Amino acid sequence: MAKKGENRERIDLQCTECKEINYRTEKNKKNTPERIELNKFCKRCGKTTTHKEKK
Repeated sequence: MAKKGENRERIDLQCTECKEINYRTEKNKKNTPERIELNKFCKRCGKTTTHKEKK
């Protein structure tokens, strides 16, 4: 039986416009091996932009 949080990894989300790292979250590497893309609010840009998982 797997331990709690064994497959989860912390990732950083980076704004595609200003390149600032604004958010930190977790994702399950086993279920979603590809990089995630979310629409989040960027404080620096002052609007909702696409945030991609940082390398």
